[in-house]
Amino acid sequence: MAIFLPCRLDSISVSWTVASNILKFERRIIMRKHLRLIAVVCMAALAIAAGWFAEGSDASAAELKAGVARVDITPPLELNSPLGGYGERMNRRAEGIHDRIFAKTLVITDGKQKFVLITADMLGFPPPIKPALLERLSAGWTAEQMMLLPSHSHTSIEMNAINPPNTFQIPQIGIHNPRVYEFVLDRLTQLVKDAEKQLVPVSVGTSSAQIEGWNRNRRNGPVIDKELTITRVDTLAGKPLAVLVNFTAHPTFMNGEDMLFSGDWPGHLQRTIESLVGEGVTAMYYNGAQGDQAPQGRGDAGTSRWERAERYGRDLGIVAWKQWQDTKTAPGAALAYHRHTIKLPEKTWHPDFMKTGGKEYGLTEELFKEMLPRLFPTEVDSISLRVGDLLIVGIPGEMAASLGMKIKSEAKRITGAAHPTIGGLADVWISYMLPADEYRKGGYESSVSFYGETLGDTVVAGAIAGVSEMEK
Repeated sequence: MAIFLPCRLDSISVSWTVASNILKFERRIIMRKHLRLIAVVCMAALAIAAGWFAEGSDASAAELKAGVARVDITPPLELNSPLGGYGERMNRRAEGIHDRIFAKTLVITDGKQKFVLITADMLGFPPPIKPALLERLSAGWTAEQMMLLPSHSHTSIEMNAINPPNTFQIPQIGIHNPRVYEFVLDRLTQLVKDAEKQLVPVSVGTSSAQIEGWNRNRRNGPVIDKELTITRVDTLAGKPLAVLVNFTAHPTFMNGEDMLFSGDWPGHLQRTIESLVGEGVTAMYYNGAQGDQAPQGRGDAGTSRWERAERYGRDLGIVAWKQWQDTKTAPGAALAYHRHTIKLPEKTWHPDFMKTGGKEYGLTEELFKEMLPRLFPTEVDSISLRVGDLLIVGIPGEMAASLGMKIKSEAKRITGAAHPTIGGLADVWISYMLPADEYRKGGYESSVSFYGETLGDTVVAGAIAGVSEMEK
């Protein structure tokens, strides 16, 4: 902006030879008044210009705003919701509630674009959920602006109970329950709307640490992702608004005999953080590339599975809280996101499927041939979200930790983001994803991988491509 000020006296012509002493005196007074007036005008104009420049500087830095909300998604027992995660449950309905399960959301905007991150104490989401949710939200939201991140609790709603294309009536894989489907969608829709109404200016900061002794490789491999990543979202006044927690491990302390709703250890972790931080903060947990990662229970937690889950979640929550205290925030974090569509390999199953996964879930080859094209997609999205130094790369299923760590390393190199994370089971569950050599070894994870040995490399390449495109 250029500002031109008429602050010079370029033509003042006075005929001193014909002026009387009295006129000379009067005109000197008038000139002094004019000069003082012009000086005042110049100073005022410069002050206004300074204000304009200062205002332009503020406007160039986008103000980040965020809103949070939570909703209880524990189905009323009269809905007869089955618990998911174990075929041996045979679609049995939950018998009660040990601890409630929740969905939570963070809506974030820089005034030009917006994004909604939803975490949930859920086993996973089938393909129809996200499109149905976007439809109910109507205008204003698109697929690239949303990421759904389930914790993968095995004492939560059966995934196929909220999957309308599931018409197979096979108890081991879960039977579709229209009332539970409607219940979940109604709650998620209201959740997003509530958060969007409560936007406030925020500062954001992220930190990461390697923590020992909290998880293990359940395939007895050497790779363990020990990274704990904490993202702190505070109001500009310093009030804690949200805490995002990323750590990689299956929530599987309970087994198929346990028939009560529970968030497993991630539920206890979130409640612990919310209690320690206080001030109404919302803790949001999301898993990583946990396909081969299991929790390492606390040694003195006893034999009760419920106690072991609570002890693990509580103790890890304390570790996360301590890290949160040392995490610094700053205003003006940049917001970016991107959607990359990945064409999946041809659907198939592992030779060991009938010995492991097929046996657990009551499937024959003939039935599985019919099921694969109806329940599993041919392509899938990987959504990437960046908020300041945090980068979440969405992976649509259960990925082995070695593949997830490769994505994180490449994402950091490409973007310069200090804290890349994997958003495991993002938006949709397609199957397990392993390196080709691990797939060929067989085992449970291989038998529940439905796109052959190239699936892992295909999704890794697609996720990295999406991160690269976001940077352009």
